[in-house]
Amino acid sequence: MNAAKGGLVIFTANSNPSSRELGKRIAERLGVELGKVQVYQEANRETRVQIQESVRGKDVFIIQTVSKDVNTTIMELLIMVYACRTSCARNIIGVIPYFPYSKQCKMRKRGSIVSKLLASMMCKAGLSHLITMDLHQKEIQGFFNIPVDNLRASPFLLQYIQEEIPDYRNAVIVAKSPSSAKRAQSFAERLRLGIAVIHGEAQDAESDLVDGRHSPPTVKNMGAIHPSLEIPLLIPKEKPPITVVGDVGGRIAIIVDDIIDDVDSFLAAAETLKERGAYKIFVMATHGILSSDAPRLIEESAIDEVVVTNTIPHEIQKLQCPKIKTVDISMILSEAIRRIHNGESMSYLFRNIGMDD
Repeated sequence: MNAAKGGLVIFTANSNPSSRELGKRIAERLGVELGKVQVYQEANRETRVQIQESVRGKDVFIIQTVSKDVNTTIMELLIMVYACRTSCARNIIGVIPYFPYSKQCKMRKRGSIVSKLLASMMCKAGLSHLITMDLHQKEIQGFFNIPVDNLRASPFLLQYIQEEIPDYRNAVIVAKSPSSAKRAQSFAERLRLGIAVIHGEAQDAESDLVDGRHSPPTVKNMGAIHPSLEIPLLIPKEKPPITVVGDVGGRIAIIVDDIIDDVDSFLAAAETLKERGAYKIFVMATHGILSSDAPRLIEESAIDEVVVTNTIPHEIQKLQCPKIKTVDISMILSEAIRRIHNGESMSYLFRNIGMDD
């Protein structure tokens, strides 16, 4: 594919060199060169973007992977999108494999829905289409007023299980919490394996307990309501003892999730599975953020292997922990770019994907 002839330009918006690797892989698969652009930080920490070739009347694809400095990453993307818009690009498509702030997609107490704010900012800057992968909640697509293609990494992770885990037929797919059960069920049904669910671990930030609508005042102010009204208070939740629903004894346990960042819940799940008789433990996730001391904790834990995709650069973490393995998903992103540029249907990339996947 000829970039100049076909009206296709691919930019990477990262000032961090390690974050440009995915863009290079995608450009190689499409047979094009990356567009010429300078993205850098001024001495006063302002972000500056200088596009160094014409984008007038072209389809511009901006690949942005999230670096450690997530807020700088967002500003780089917004400024580049706006620069392409003011340079008369025909279409501006954002390729954001991991959508930042995706965990902040619900109202909690007096907080805010930050992913909705970010979606509005991207649309206002001039984005005309978004390609992303495994959104934390699929409903985030509704925050945009532009087309959103939420691709799936599960085919690549399933292929890894089949090819790299020799005795995977003796495995069981594990959800580390009931909220992950749908994803685990999807993996289990495709691999024809059993499923296990860990229930009773400590509540995380996704629980309903932190939702402002489920936090009534502890002291009733009778002067604020009519004396004849007696509004029943919600009974507080009580965590049950940790239990594993399903048999993992003598099996390989494969824990699946969409994001692995703070690894404490994964380590606790691994310990529980070891106690229940699992002899090998794998963790499979699309987005490997692996913040803080995650590599060291994984290396010292009962987990045998952590498999993530390259939606987020994690080369430094791999040097710190040999247990971390990477699955390349540049193939599906490059095919999505090719199809959108050529005006072809995207349905091929969503084969056999149900509403619950």
